Amino acid sequence: MLRAVSRVGGALLRGSQINGPKAWSVEVRRCASSGTPMNTVVLFVPQQEAWVVERMGRFHRILEPGLNILIPFLDRIRYVQSLKEIVINVPEQSAVSLDNVSLQIDGVLYLRVMDPYKASYGVEDPEYAVTQLAQTTMRSELGKLSLDKVFRERESLNSSIVHAINQASDYWGIKCLRYEIKDIHVPPKVRDAMQMQVEAERRKRAMVLESEGTRESAINVAEGEKQSQILASEAEREEQINRAAGDANAILARAKARGEAIRLVAEALNKQNGNAAASLSIAEQYVTAFSKLAQESNTILLPANTGDISSMVTQALGIYSTVTKNMKNIQQKSSSTEPAEAEQFTEDLKERS
Repeated sequence: MLRAVSRVGGALLRGSQINGPKAWSVEVRRCASSGTPMNTVVLFVPQQEAWVVERMGRFHRILEPGLNILIPFLDRIRYVQSLKEIVINVPEQSAVSLDNVSLQIDGVLYLRVMDPYKASYGVEDPEYAVTQLAQTTMRSELGKLSLDKVFRERESLNSSIVHAINQASDYWGIKCLRYEIKDIHVPPKVRDAMQMQVEAERRKRAMVLESEGTRESAINVAEGEKQSQILASEAEREEQINRAAGDANAILARAKARGEAIRLVAEALNKQNGNAAASLSIAEQYVTAFSKLAQESNTILLPANTGDISSMVTQALGIYSTVTKNMKNIQQKSSSTEPAEAEQFTEDLKERS
């Protein structure tokens, strides 16, 4: 093996001695125009880069980062692929939404080379191909959405574009990591209409909030008045109950006092000279009542002998004596006759009186 390599190296050396300066200058011009490194036999590949090597015009291998050795004039570095994440600006483009609104949209595309072999031989210009695919996919996805949904569903729109790009770029050895929409430009008239719509929506929300506040205030006031009326009625009811209880107690107390007074009067009448005292009291009450007739009413009924006080007193005492005598007769009759006869006798006395 070593002998074969030495023979090949010797042949190459002889060929280089014959056509060395000419071949070397051609290789230098090719590398300078393509931007690929020159084959200097001993090569150091940087980290996160993949160098695609061709041997005699055919794919040979991919150099790993670090030290690598190539055969001059047979091996040639054809492509250099960066394995880092690549950021590509998607140019601004025109698209029409579902509701026929023309939009100007640009974005940013984040890519990474996953297979250097496919990225080198699967497509001529990977970045250009992915950019064109992103633009066409964006126009297709925007045509499915209305203008309002474009602003609300930017995240889903980005995900749809990434999914569509990955389906096509899998054959190119490239993976789309994410897509972000930078700016969305709408026509001036549409922008003015959107501004008016936003202002109308803000006014609507303000009016709704104000009406809700007014309603809550009215409800609170009505609830307060209701509670106030309930409390007032309960207070009035308690007051009436207390007043009725007080009146009942007062009536009961007056009745008890009157009963006690009647009992004392009856006891006093049964004593010696009780009738005389009762006659005197009746005469005083008669005279007092007669003196108040002119003060309480405009109509006055006067007896024939108004100026004779002694006759008035005699008349009052006569009334008292008649009532006393009738009561004694009632008591005697009730003790000696049947209850029905006693009741009839009492009614007759009332009619006579």
